Amino acid sequence: MSDIVVGYDGSPDAAAALDWALEQARWDGRPVRLAYVFEWLTVAGWIGPGVTPGMWPDERARQQVEELVGKAAADAAATHPDLTVRGEVLDGPPALVLEECSAQADLLVLGGRGHGGFAGLLAGSTAVSVTAHAHCPVVVVRRDTAGGARSGHVAVGVDGSEHSLLALGFAVEQAALRRVPLHVVRAWQPSQEQWHLTGEQARDAALADQRAELDEALRRWQESFPDVEVTVETAAAAPAGLLIDASRNAQLMVVGTRGRGGLRGMLLGSVSQQLIQHAHCPLAVIHKR
Repeated sequence: MSDIVVGYDGSPDAAAALDWALEQARWDGRPVRLAYVFEWLTVAGWIGPGVTPGMWPDERARQQVEELVGKAAADAAATHPDLTVRGEVLDGPPALVLEECSAQADLLVLGGRGHGGFAGLLAGSTAVSVTAHAHCPVVVVRRDTAGGARSGHVAVGVDGSEHSLLALGFAVEQAALRRVPLHVVRAWQPSQEQWHLTGEQARDAALADQRAELDEALRRWQESFPDVEVTVETAAAAPAGLLIDASRNAQLMVVGTRGRGGLRGMLLGSVSQQLIQHAHCPLAVIHKR
């Protein structure tokens, strides 16, 4: 059984991510591994905790980091005695190292912004980069969204793309695991010509087609998980805004990395990026392995 890996740096967002990961582990029984990525100052300019520009790496700083991670893992294990929790300190650029960790993980959980983030920034560059390049599902937990992690339904955005269908499967499994309803959202964004040249009946017919395609995608999952209560919402609206609204009463929002509207070669679509910044609950972004 692979680990749930938590990117941990002692920041408030990382603490929220750890709490979320421990709750998830209580549901699925997976081990939890805290990964602190220590960035030494080198000729290339890496800076680690306790190191200021112009200094050589400070061994004491690394020892302090190891103590921080050890205490966090020990505290988590003490409050969750039924779980396996361990911590480790790794060296290198945080985004790159966490991406490498994701190759051996079942789930990677990140805080929205660590100690290195700019004040006022909802989600840091590391969270966005790792979410784009990870090899497993990534959950981003901002501290302002952590309170909704224990209540509400699971919501998922589906647009018919391959990535969104993977997200749907993950969301159904999470709803079944948590024994909560699933809310499936399908946003259809017509072109400017369609808005102006088609009448209300034509738009209603287009939405009905979107709903029929979504029902077909849902059918096999409902057969596998018949106890999951499913509600469906389809609307002619901008996807990001609709999904952000749908996240208000959810305990988890699930999306694919990139939908139908994504540019070829773009690993993380604009909708996923906006949700990382603005979702009202923890966000799971699902990758194709």
